[in-house]
Amino acid sequence: MTHNNNSLSVKNIGIDTYRENIVFMRYDCDVCRSEGFSALTRVVVTNGNKSIVATLNVVTSDIIEHHEAGLSAESMKRLNVKSGDTVSVVHLNPIESFKNVRGKMYGKRFNNESLSDVIGDIVAGRYSNIELAAFITTCVNDNLDINEVIGLTLAMIGTGQKLDWGKELILDKHCVGGIPGNRTTPIVVSIIAASGLIIPKTSSRAITSPAGTADTMETMTPVDLTIDRMRKVVESEGGCMVWGGAVQLSPADDILISVEKALDIDSEGQMIASVLSKKVSAGSTHVVIDVPVGPTAKVRTNESALHLQKQLEQVGSSIGLKVNTIITDGSQPIGKGIGPALEAHDVLSVLRNSPSCSVALKERALLVSGALLELAGTCKYREGIAQAKQILESGAAYKKFIRICEAQGGFKEPPSSTKQFDIMASNSGKVVSIDNRTLARVAKLAGAPKSVAAGVEFFAPLGSQISKGDLIYRIHSESDGEMNYAKSYISSVNPIVTIV
Repeated sequence: MTHNNNSLSVKNIGIDTYRENIVFMRYDCDVCRSEGFSALTRVVVTNGNKSIVATLNVVTSDIIEHHEAGLSAESMKRLNVKSGDTVSVVHLNPIESFKNVRGKMYGKRFNNESLSDVIGDIVAGRYSNIELAAFITTCVNDNLDINEVIGLTLAMIGTGQKLDWGKELILDKHCVGGIPGNRTTPIVVSIIAASGLIIPKTSSRAITSPAGTADTMETMTPVDLTIDRMRKVVESEGGCMVWGGAVQLSPADDILISVEKALDIDSEGQMIASVLSKKVSAGSTHVVIDVPVGPTAKVRTNESALHLQKQLEQVGSSIGLKVNTIITDGSQPIGKGIGPALEAHDVLSVLRNSPSCSVALKERALLVSGALLELAGTCKYREGIAQAKQILESGAAYKKFIRICEAQGGFKEPPSSTKQFDIMASNSGKVVSIDNRTLARVAKLAGAPKSVAAGVEFFAPLGSQISKGDLIYRIHSESDGEMNYAKSYISSVNPIVTIV
């Protein structure tokens, strides 16, 4: 094979770089030398009419040949190439939109056009993780005013698909997160769809938590649906519960979130734009947003919650979305289970009206469902919870849940773990505090969400009277190694549950 100009032969080197495009070239490669490439140079890799922006890693070993370009798994997928295909590699021209990010660093405000340019380049893959981090850090600590948040939301909507359901009333719900076991979505969707309303729900997978709604639902039914399949499910049953990543409704959101999580940064403005852009892109018109407040939740104070409530409703109004924000207790886990299958068991227990179901999960789901029914105008103010409860306790919500699952590809019972370890109370007293974040960490070390049956089962809600030796929580795992990780971590941190 003859290689000329800037052409190289593709080699799939099987390296997972998550969302980042990486290309590997030898230090003595003709293209690398003639272009003056060095490590971390940003380059454009092209195959036919498809191009990606990638970061160059320089190789000094024989893992690739002089005439080859090694591509990461993400790069292979985005270019849709295989080993032996030909690509060209050239320098990336300066990213014009980044001047807007630099301007923001020195106090200049974003406008709608500049935000549209930035988000457009981010979705096109032109920003490296370093540049993404720079954009994200310019937006933290309330650095975005309300008009900038609106502009960011509109920019995020504009870079993805937008569904149109042909109806004037499309419902949705969201929780800002931070609370283990808060898996109300499957219950809420089932109640609302059983009432005759439309609620096409897209949900995320876990990034840093023990489970996302999509992870939990996937233990019971397929969630990786195309938009066409999603439409058929909603047309048939009035609701769905699918993975949002499969339908790419607000593609900038997943990119920004992945970097935010790596930096351990939560930007209120970006969070608002993230949530509301996804709702508008999904075709929603009326949304209820749950804001849990607690010492280890994302939102720590009532003052912060009220500020967030005002911002959410104001931005929602500006983009044609009716938003109702409810502030709830975020001081402890909602359900008993923390982890995909454990949360699925909780959901089914509530839907099946089991006497042993989590009362807190049932009440939170009824609260959100009631708020949606009231927002939709199907009942009077303060009558929504009673209407939702009637639908749930009649069995109609469970029947609807099974029908939605069957429409998505079939229902199956979630699995159970093969290994358990019980954590007992070391003293008697009353439960006065629970460290939600550390509890979630234990569930992750036990294997969740990758091991879907792994996690934590929690038995000691706030205010409980506990005797020495009582069961506080149970660790579930699928391997001895992960179980040992979780047990070792517990012994190295302060008590997760405080009993006095």
